[in-house]
Amino acid sequence: MADVSSDPGRWRDVDKLLARPGNIVGQDFEPSPTLREDIGEIARVLVVGAGGLGCELLKDLALSGFKNIDVIDMDTIEVSNLNRQFLFRLQDVGKSKAEVAAERVMKRISGVNITPHFCRIEDKDIDFYNDFNIIVLGLDSIDARSYINSVACGFLEYDTDDKPLPETIKPIVDGGTEGFKGHARVILPGRTPCFECNIWLFPPQVKFPLCTLAETPRTAAHCIEYAHLIKWGEVHHGKDFDADDPEHMQWVYAQALKRAELFGITGVTYSLTQGVVKNIIPAIASTNAIISAACALEALKIVSGCSKTLCNYFTYNGTEGTHIKVTDFVRDTDCLVCGPGTLVELDTSITLLQFIRLLGEHPNIRLSKASVTCRGKNLYMQSPPVLEEMTRSNLQLPLFDLMGKVAKDVIHVSGTSEKNDKKTSCLRKLRVVFKGVADGITSMDTTDGS
Repeated sequence: MADVSSDPGRWRDVDKLLARPGNIVGQDFEPSPTLREDIGEIARVLVVGAGGLGCELLKDLALSGFKNIDVIDMDTIEVSNLNRQFLFRLQDVGKSKAEVAAERVMKRISGVNITPHFCRIEDKDIDFYNDFNIIVLGLDSIDARSYINSVACGFLEYDTDDKPLPETIKPIVDGGTEGFKGHARVILPGRTPCFECNIWLFPPQVKFPLCTLAETPRTAAHCIEYAHLIKWGEVHHGKDFDADDPEHMQWVYAQALKRAELFGITGVTYSLTQGVVKNIIPAIASTNAIISAACALEALKIVSGCSKTLCNYFTYNGTEGTHIKVTDFVRDTDCLVCGPGTLVELDTSITLLQFIRLLGEHPNIRLSKASVTCRGKNLYMQSPPVLEEMTRSNLQLPLFDLMGKVAKDVIHVSGTSEKNDKKTSCLRKLRVVFKGVADGITSMDTTDGS
C-alpha cells in the first residue's frame, strides 16, 4: 500500500493555511511554517466511533497533520459494514473496528500514531477523556453523544462572574449522517450550546403500537418488530435477546418472514431485519465523506486558530441537489450540563441533612423535599422508598466527606419548587465550594449551622 504522505507536495495546502495571516483567523493565531509539525507533536485527538463516519474521520485527521490520535469503539466488523466503511476488508469480519481502522491508517500515512481502544465509552475513567485537546464524534447514538457531552462539560469550571475558564473548555466536534443528510457541529462548553442545550433537535424514535404488531401489521417493519418484541418472549421464556448474536437475528428474520407471508406483506430481508432491530440508519459513503471533511476542518481550526470556527451547526442535504446551511443555535444558560449553576459556599462540617434544609432557604434555589446526586452517585433520594432507605444513613454524614473531600464540585438536586402558589417538580445544578479548602472564592454564604 502506497504511503500518501511521502509526496513532497502532500502538505502544501495545509501549510499554506497555517503559515500565513488572514482576516478571519482566531485572535490567538500565530502563523508559522512549522505550525503543522507543532500541532502534530502536541495535539491529542480522540475519535469516538470507528464506523462509516469514524473511518473517514481518522483518514481526514491524519491527512490534516494530526499525529497523535486515539479511537474508541466497542463494535466488531460485520459484512454489512463493508460497502461504506472503506478501511475494512472481508477478512476483517469479526475483528475490532477500532483496531483494524487504526492499523490501516497508520500503514497508509507515515508518522501518525493511532491508539485503538476496543471497549465501551463508559469503560474508560473520566480522566482518560481529559488527556485530549479535542474530542471528535462519529456516533450514531443519542445516548453515546449525551454521555461524551456530559463528560466534556464535567471538566468545565466557571469564575466568580460565571464566565467559563478557558483552560477548562474541552472542545467537541460532532458529526452525524442519515442517508443523504448530515450535520457537523462545534461544541465549546460554556460558550456554545452543548448537546443537551439542543437535544430537542433530534426527533423521537419511531415506536409501533403493540396492538398493530399483534393484530394488524401493514409493513415489513411491523412483522420484524412482532418477531423481535412479541414472538421472541413467547418462545424463549426468560432468555434475553442479543442483537449482536447472528443466531438470534436469524431466528427473528425467519419468524418475520412467516409473519409477512401470513398477511401477504413483502419486503422482509435479513438486512432490513438488522436495521429495524438495531435501529440502524441507512448510510451513504459520500455523505460520510462530506461531513467528515467538515469535522476535520473544524478540529484543525480549533487547535490552530487558523480561522474562526463554525457558528455553530452545519447541515447538509443532498437528497435533491445540494443544500448547505449554517445555523447559530443559542446556548441555554440554565442548562444542567454546561450551565454554571448556582454557586454555594459551605462549611466542611455541614451534614447532608443540614444542606437539604438550606436548599429551601436559599433565595436562588427554594427547593423542598430535595434529592441529591453527585457525579452519578445518589447521596440521598426522597423516593422510591427502597432508595430512600438505602441513602438515609448519609443524612447525618458531612457533605464534604460524601463528595470525596474535594475543594469544589458540581451536584444536582431535584425537588419541589413553589411559584405563584403552584408547586412544580424541578432540577437544579449547584457548584458547591467548601470554605477553607478553596481560596479566592466569593459567593453568598448559605450556612447558618442549623
